[in-house]
This record gives sequence, C-alpha cells and structure tokens, in this order.
Amino acid sequence: MNIQDMENKPLVNRVAQSGLITLNLEDHYPKGELAAFDLKEYLFKGLILREKEFRKVIKEHDWDQYRNKNLLVFCSTDAIIPLWAYMLVASHAAPFAAEVFQGNREEFIKYAILQSLKEIEVAEFEGKRLVIKGCGDKAVPAAAYLSVTKMLRPVAQSIMYGEPCSTVPVFKKPKQ
Repeated sequence: MNIQDMENKPLVNRVAQSGLITLNLEDHYPKGELAAFDLKEYLFKGLILREKEFRKVIKEHDWDQYRNKNLLVFCSTDAIIPLWAYMLVASHAAPFAAEVFQGNREEFIKYAILQSLKEIEVAEFEGKRLVIKGCGDKAVPAAAYLSVTKMLRPVAQSIMYGEPCSTVPVFKKPKQ
C-alpha cells in the first residue's frame, strides 16, 4: 500500500470495534476526605493508655472536625491499645464521621475498594471481553485486582490486564 492509498483510506479504531470493556478500578476509590485519629497522642509516657484520662480527653475532643469525613483510627507506635479505646472513639465519632475505620490510609483504601467492588452487577459482564485497567493516577491495591478477577471469571469470556492497546491475557474461557 502506498502513501496515497493510505491518505484516502479512513482511519479505523480497531480497539473501539473490538468489543472490549474496560474496567477502571480507580472508579471504586473511596469518596470523601480522610482524617486521622492517632491514639499515640493519648498514651501516657508513649506506652500505655490510661482509661480515666483517655475518657476525659475523648469527652472534650472536637468531634465536629470529622463531620462527613472518613475517620481512620490507629496507633502509629508499637503500643498495646485496649480494644475498648477503639470502641470509645467510635461511639463519639460515629455521629459526625461518614465512616469510622480502624486502620491506616492504605488499609482503608483497600477495604473501601473491596466493598465497592461487591456492588458490581456481575451478570452485566456475561460473555464479555474485559480489560482491567492497569496504570493510573492512584495506587490500587493488589487485592482489588485479585477480587475483581475472582468475581468476573465465572461470567467473562476473557479477562485481560492493562490498556486495550496493550494487554496481558489473564483468563480466557475455553471453547465448548
């Protein structure tokens, strides 16, 4: 084919015509602002949590600052935190925060994405060729890729990883 023939021939987007459906796991990222509540700040001598003092601080704490935020409750030091401490924080924060979660940012993102993936209507992907989008602007935990593959494998015709123009085959339903 010469250059003149190429100029007269319309461009065809073969990716668009392929019938591939792209799933972007970034779409399942948690919504809303994250706020941290580090129990380290309330430890006596950086070691233990004293119930009486902690109850006083919790009662006087400005919980309104967490209004409609995802509150992450954790201890960034290697202290042993009694379980009732998390319960006390939750009982005070719940009326204000959108979510009260025990763990750090990475743990919350993983949890929130996995919860969101449970909302996928798997039947919509029956017999479809799927690409689970790879690179993006946000770090998506490996657990999300594992979970979505496990969910969609029973119904999908094929599952690939990456971008529609450059994919890594993951699963292909055997021909019957």
